[in-house]
Amino acid sequence: MDSFAEPRKPVGTSTSLADVRAQVLKLEADLREKNIELSGRIIQVCHYLPVSCAFSRRARPADIPSPPATPPAKASDIPPSPTEAEQRHDDHPLTAPRGSALELPASQWSISARYGHSAMVSGIDSLASTHEQIFIGWTGDIESSAVAVPQAAGQSAPGASDSPANRIPASDLGTEDRKELESILAEYKSRDEPADGKKIRYVPVWLDDKDAHGHYDGYCKQTLWPLFHYLLWQDVATEYASADEHWAPYSAVNAAFARRVAEVYRPGDLVWIHDYHLLLVPALLRQEIPDATVGLFVHTPFPSSEVFRCIPRRKEILDGMLGANLICFQTYSYSRHFTSSCVRVCGYEVTPRGGIDVQGHVTAIGYCPVGVDAERVAKDTLRPGIQHKLQALRALYEGKKIIVGRDKLDVVKGVVQKLRAFEKLLQDYPQWIGNVVLIQVTSPALTDSPKLERQVSELVAHINGEYGSLDFIPVHHYHQTIKKDEFYALLAVADLGVITPLRDGMNTTSMEFVISQERSKKSPLILSEFMGISSTMTDALQINPWNLSEVAAAMHRGLTMPEEEKLRRHQQLYKTVTTHTSHTWAAILAKQLLERLGSQNMARQTPFIAKGQLEEHYLKAKKRLFLFDYDGTLAPIVKVPSAATPTKDTLEALERLSADPQNIVYIISGRDGEFLEQHLGHIKNLGMSAEHGGFIREPGASTWSNFTESLDMSWMSEVLEIFKYYTERTTGSHIEVKKSSITWHYRSADPEWGLFQCHQCQDLLENNLARKRPIEVLVGKKNLEVRPLAVNKGEIVKRILYFHPDAEFVFCAGDDKTDEDMFRALLLFPNNATHARLDPPLSVTLLAKEDEPAFEPVDLALVPDAVFTTAVGHSSKRTLAVWHVTTPEEVVEHMLHLVHATDVRASTASNL
Repeated sequence: MDSFAEPRKPVGTSTSLADVRAQVLKLEADLREKNIELSGRIIQVCHYLPVSCAFSRRARPADIPSPPATPPAKASDIPPSPTEAEQRHDDHPLTAPRGSALELPASQWSISARYGHSAMVSGIDSLASTHEQIFIGWTGDIESSAVAVPQAAGQSAPGASDSPANRIPASDLGTEDRKELESILAEYKSRDEPADGKKIRYVPVWLDDKDAHGHYDGYCKQTLWPLFHYLLWQDVATEYASADEHWAPYSAVNAAFARRVAEVYRPGDLVWIHDYHLLLVPALLRQEIPDATVGLFVHTPFPSSEVFRCIPRRKEILDGMLGANLICFQTYSYSRHFTSSCVRVCGYEVTPRGGIDVQGHVTAIGYCPVGVDAERVAKDTLRPGIQHKLQALRALYEGKKIIVGRDKLDVVKGVVQKLRAFEKLLQDYPQWIGNVVLIQVTSPALTDSPKLERQVSELVAHINGEYGSLDFIPVHHYHQTIKKDEFYALLAVADLGVITPLRDGMNTTSMEFVISQERSKKSPLILSEFMGISSTMTDALQINPWNLSEVAAAMHRGLTMPEEEKLRRHQQLYKTVTTHTSHTWAAILAKQLLERLGSQNMARQTPFIAKGQLEEHYLKAKKRLFLFDYDGTLAPIVKVPSAATPTKDTLEALERLSADPQNIVYIISGRDGEFLEQHLGHIKNLGMSAEHGGFIREPGASTWSNFTESLDMSWMSEVLEIFKYYTERTTGSHIEVKKSSITWHYRSADPEWGLFQCHQCQDLLENNLARKRPIEVLVGKKNLEVRPLAVNKGEIVKRILYFHPDAEFVFCAGDDKTDEDMFRALLLFPNNATHARLDPPLSVTLLAKEDEPAFEPVDLALVPDAVFTTAVGHSSKRTLAVWHVTTPEEVVEHMLHLVHATDVRASTASNL
């Protein structure tokens, strides 16, 4: 990547929700006009369902204790009730008669709203206005609620304090129990779903408890979360920690989620996968449903490639993410870090539009910051209990400025840095001693950190001891979860909000602060520049939390800011917060995925080659042509080109195919003739073409024919000088000079610098030399090649066809741009024609001798269905080929299958 500046604001930041929804409707209408299937459904895949589940098993008759015998009843004026009369029994009056049923509770399950991820969930809920949705997530730990069984006489019911809620192992739940919860969830509706909206169906993922906790408490929280916040797992562990310890449960849980999505998926669905808990799901789902339209949104920061490359499973994680069609981040810088990691760690290439190309499957990269549900927060700030608490706070701190902070007590939230900056404020600006207080609320983090708690407590005590007095306490620290009324009262009473994370993705407190201040003081806000939302909230006072003097100066400036500046900054922040809400965010994600669906890269999916159809035409044909590229088609791409040697299976397939007199087999490669002869020259009847069609050796021949002998090749010295210039300036690059072409390789160079230099060199060649000389410039995989215009693989294919017009079957396989020339040459039947005629190609006339008669057009024996052009790579790869396979191994497998089919037919014929 040659630019590190943010190119533009996120798409849709200044667009209203109504406008985005209108654009979504138009996109859907356009896609349907193009016959692209849309179901109108969005599948949202999150780690947790937005509900907590509790289970209480129904009492069975055998579970009910028998009470002591009832004493004989005395005569009464009141006759017994019919029910009592029916239930009367000699020994056990409360025991049901045989064959009758006890009245049991209606449901064993109770569900309640789960707290957390409110912005994401409210955004998903808002999409119900326009789309039917399926919300897939883990149930979380199943809590046990009290079983409704009567207590036997003499037994005392344990109190709540004596019997804490126990978790029920998932393995204890039977199929019927699970089905019951699934049916309850199918009817569940949250309070935030639009009243007249479309259905949201909640689908649970059932996980083994050991896997579930190894996934979340292990790999997610001990490895990925620290890494994404620029901490290594060893920095947060209390004892020796292995980054791979919990990889198995992480993989298992991701596989379970992928299977669950595949179960409910139907063609035309859009799938959005959320956050770092499920980074492997896109690729796993792609394997199950190759044509699925999948988006991945990463809510956390994404670290620099230099940090990310430390994780042992880096390639597996990146490949898992790249199964998506679109990956979205909170900010442009996070997306740039991800792209850099793909280039540096995996060696993948960046497309001109900024996507990542993985074997032809292009994943688009975007960014779109999450907002809060501004309408709901605004309503919450008007709750009746807030005003009373607001007045109490004003009275308590009358005459003093109030700085407010609210954070999780987590190592990356910057609470320690904030306290030290406040101490610096009192040092550098002593006029604030006795006139300002810091109210810091810290809610408990997901994992306890006694060391951090102790450090914060000691720092608070130090500041209060140094600058406090009997009637003045500078820092009020509350380590507790406060109620919503208290929280909004605290935000509204503040004269300054200070939020200083060392790393953070989305921070809702900053946005809630702005909305709370709308009806209050319009107080300024200090934000860390290391937060994901800092790029959109540009009117906040942005600081580096590590620079204590800068933070202290910002605090002083915020406390003394003129009213006009306060109002101006607040109005801009309020507009940002209320315009780019969680609702807008969710609608923009739907829009971006629809745009991706309509892109050229996804508009045509190349089908996987059908073995049955291939075998049928192969066996039926009397003469067959096989045309193979080498690198990436018969052998995988490797970093050191000389290491790309053919496997045992590859050699067997080529030997068996070329030994059949009905087959004509050619290798058409960019390699030089020396390499091809070294590794494949021993195969007697194998034809070869080297240097992208510059040379050819016919089957059974020992000499090469040179197509460039009659061409002007003087341009090679000029290109060589240009390539030398760039080689000197690009460490790790080298030049490969062939007889008919010249190539500059940068596979071993720094990937980003190498790509930048490649683009610069390409521009120079195309805009200067290529205009004056009969050459073309080809950008390959980590290389730049210059060759004569008259020489390419397509010309060789035409030559082979011309000299074998009676061929009734063609199989042609390749993997990169140069192989598209072969596929183009085999487009023999335009406008649904059924007959093909071929004029003498340049590759025939170039080698013709002067005394030879003129070459005439030939009629080909081929029919359209017998031409199998096959691209190696993903089904969404842009290609002229009709079929695809995924890997070179599958090409070899199909060839061996055809050889075996021939053997079977021969064996059957001999038995007859």
